[in-house]
Amino acid sequence: MLTIDRISKTYANGVTAVDNFNLEVEGGNIFGFIGPNGAGKTTSIKMIVGLLKPDHGNIYIDGVNIWTDSLEAKKLVAYVPDQPEVYTKLKGIEYLNFISDIYKIDSETRKLRIEKYTKLFNIYDDLDKLIEEYSHGMRQKIVLSAALIQDPYLLILDEPMVGLDPKSSFNLKELMKERAREGKIVFFSTHILEVAENLCDKIGIISKGKIIKIGTIEEFKEGVQSEKTLENIFLELTEND
Repeated sequence: MLTIDRISKTYANGVTAVDNFNLEVEGGNIFGFIGPNGAGKTTSIKMIVGLLKPDHGNIYIDGVNIWTDSLEAKKLVAYVPDQPEVYTKLKGIEYLNFISDIYKIDSETRKLRIEKYTKLFNIYDDLDKLIEEYSHGMRQKIVLSAALIQDPYLLILDEPMVGLDPKSSFNLKELMKERAREGKIVFFSTHILEVAENLCDKIGIISKGKIIKIGTIEEFKEGVQSEKTLENIFLELTEND
């Protein structure tokens, strides 16, 4: 389970980016995190993965506190940011082996996983090229492959479909479902509300740093006109942002 217990973050300029955020996501779920630009999504995600410390509150990944036991917690999580951050002077295969070394993945396991994911994302034949030669989409694929090679309990994706071709987007969505079936958690933010509506077990909407609604698609649609989409509901809930 991912447990977020009353976390808040105010920056030095006095802007409160996240205000008393509470959430529980059980294993076996794909959780969609949506909100307008500047709503606090990226700040929240950075706190969950341990890149940014909350002013107060706690975050637990499978019962492990991300700050008081950070090394153990970070073994359970992989993070793909909205802009792929990667060592461009390495070859693709060198980068994947570097990540595998960090997570102590044995040679046979890493070989199988590297082949599986890079073939799914159609970059297997480009692994001997320097990453600086990769397009934005290819860099996104190599970072996704590195995250999946770790086989994390919690996979956090920030706008993961950006830059991916249709086939890779489809394969990523299938992998997300596969991980949920294995009892793991996928937590992802997206502006593509149709994807969130069709893919997620639960969705949370953040607005002005506060969580304003969490639930299943069915719960979001309770008491509204049956033909309304998640996009309609989202726009109504955030109309003053």
